[in-house]
Amino acid sequence: MTDSVLNVVLGLVASAISAGLGWLAQNLRRRRRLERTRRFFGLPEGTECLLVVPRKGGPGASTAVARDDAYAMMELAALVRECGARAEIVAHDQVRQGLGGKAEFCLGGPTANNRTAAHLASWLPGFSAAGADGDLTIGAGDKVYPLSYPVPDGAPAHVLLARVHAGSGDRPVFLISGQTATSNHAAVRYLAAHHRTLARKHGTDGTFAVVLRVVNPDAYGPDVVEQAADVTAAATARPAPAAAEAAATA
Repeated sequence: MTDSVLNVVLGLVASAISAGLGWLAQNLRRRRRLERTRRFFGLPEGTECLLVVPRKGGPGASTAVARDDAYAMMELAALVRECGARAEIVAHDQVRQGLGGKAEFCLGGPTANNRTAAHLASWLPGFSAAGADGDLTIGAGDKVYPLSYPVPDGAPAHVLLARVHAGSGDRPVFLISGQTATSNHAAVRYLAAHHRTLARKHGTDGTFAVVLRVVNPDAYGPDVVEQAADVTAAATARPAPAAAEAAATA
């Protein structure tokens, strides 16, 4: 074998080794990202989770599901499938089990989703959501975001996006409690797009509660979303007894 042929062979071998190492490194990075995503959502491969469906809100409410809520559930199901898990879709008034055994995604505010109402009362008692007489106000602490029904043209909508844990090592519950179905849909998209940022800030198993602002949903739908406030401290704090009594008698 001449020197020139040997150089060509060695070059090909080196290229093959380099390509193989590059593929292996990329594959390892993808697997690490996927494992971090699974830990954040509490969705190990082959496990099951709950997608809790709300009823349609507003005048004439029934057992129907709003169109944007249906789209949000579809996107959540796709996210679960990417993690290698399976989603069980169940109506909000048909869930009879505790927390921690399965990851859970609760869609809709407390007036449209009984499961959300129970989770908020138990784990985020400082968060408030009004839904009577056209009042769609949500808030925690000194952060209050009012909205009236019917929604004025171009008005921003807000939504609580939260993750809570019943105990160490338990699977998380994600709460998406919006003022409108479009804001629920927007929060699901934000969660899918920014879960790595949320994991870096809050950890893969920490509780958090943030309020998101959906900018001009009439024009942009669920696509333009920004974080309005981190309300974790206020939402997880129990109201003082005097404040709680005043709220109960108001």
